[in-house]
This record gives sequence, C-alpha cells and structure tokens, in this order.
Amino acid sequence: MSGSISGSTEGFSAIVSKLDYPMFVVTARAMNERSGCLVGFATQTAIDPPRFLVGLSDKNRTFRVAGAAEHLAVHVVDRSNLELAALFGEKTGDEVDKFAQCAWSEGPHGLPILDEAAAWFTGAIIGRAELGDHIGFLLEPDLGELRVDLDDLVTFQNVRDLDPGHGA
Repeated sequence: MSGSISGSTEGFSAIVSKLDYPMFVVTARAMNERSGCLVGFATQTAIDPPRFLVGLSDKNRTFRVAGAAEHLAVHVVDRSNLELAALFGEKTGDEVDKFAQCAWSEGPHGLPILDEAAAWFTGAIIGRAELGDHIGFLLEPDLGELRVDLDDLVTFQNVRDLDPGHGA
C-alpha cells in the first residue's frame, strides 16, 4: 500500500479503520430497567481465572444502566442476524425499546438474553476503569451458551456504516 502516513494520528486512524474484529451486543439490567448496545471494544483479558473486558461509551443508556448493574450479558451475533446488530447499534434506548423489536428471554441474573444470538455469556462486574470516552467493565464470566458454530461473525467491517444511536 502506498501513501503511508508517517508521524501523525492519521496513521493510527488509517490502521484501525482497516482492522476487522468481532462486534458484540451487551445487555444490562438494573433496578427493573434493561438496556443493550452494540460494542466493538471488547476482549478476553485472562484465561485462568477467565476475564473479559467490555468498553461502553459513557454517552449511551446502556452505560448508565450498567453503572448500577452487578452483571452484564455479552452476545455474539452471526452475519445471518446482521439486523440484530443494526438494532442495537443504530437505535438508542433513550428513544425506543429495543427489546420490543426483537425476541429475548430473561436469563441468568435477570439479564435479557437475545434469542437470535449465536452465543452468549454472562459475567459479574468485578471492576471498572476509565478508558477515554469509554468505561471498561471487567467481567468474571460465569454462565453461557454456544448455540451455533462461530465461523461467520458480525465484525466491524459489517457495521462500520451504521449510524450510531449516540456519538462516541
């Protein structure tokens, strides 16, 4: 690739715009309020004991609900359910009830579990950390379900053109 960008923040932006990583839908429940959003900043951070970090934008409703929650649910979405990713990525819970527009059931810890997710797990929130315009929620995974093979996941490149419900 020619036209490299050297010595500027545009170089970093050019790099990360080409990366392709899995997207997740994170759901939360606290004080009889539920919320969920599409998340691109998430990763396993340890094997033993298992740990998973989810970054939630400090501007969205799911962040506010998660702030009062003790557990979160992390959902893996495959490309056959791209509309589920769009629902949780483009709509804001400040204006619409996303759960009225998809199939879900109450799962462990009273969390909403999306019926169409390819896989999901829940975890206790054991730590929080400021990460710029996102807050990291460190999870201790406890329960989960692998429903189908995870060979065709929704990734950043699939959703990069979505119009987010809240800005970054």
